[in-house]
Amino acid sequence: MKSLIKKVSTGLTTLVGSALYGYTVFAQGTGFLSPTDSPGRISNATGGEASARNLVLTIVNFFLGFLGLIAVLMVIYGGVLVLTAGVNADQAGKGKKILSFAAIGIIIILLSFAVVSTILGAASGQDA
Repeated sequence: MKSLIKKVSTGLTTLVGSALYGYTVFAQGTGFLSPTDSPGRISNATGGEASARNLVLTIVNFFLGFLGLIAVLMVIYGGVLVLTAGVNADQAGKGKKILSFAAIGIIIILLSFAVVSTILGAASGQDA
């Protein structure tokens, strides 16, 4: 189980790091949107988002919502384990462990949503 968690966390770190690295490179050139681009075409291609900040915020919110769904499902699974444990202390302990980690995950997801909204809102000069 630890090996799987290591592989998944390494893969996600690599993916997020490479995405952020590519996004910072845009600051050196003409930018994410060049003056010759048609705003109408960009808006259609990105689902109605004409600014890069709004597009990033939409993508991050989607992934955080997905992670929140997984965390809630883990809370349900942990609760079922605890409730059906009966006299099996190992199963009850496993359920309690899942519940505590899911609660920590939900707190981290909510904090990351607040941080991303604050940073992107401050960077754009708007209230997020």
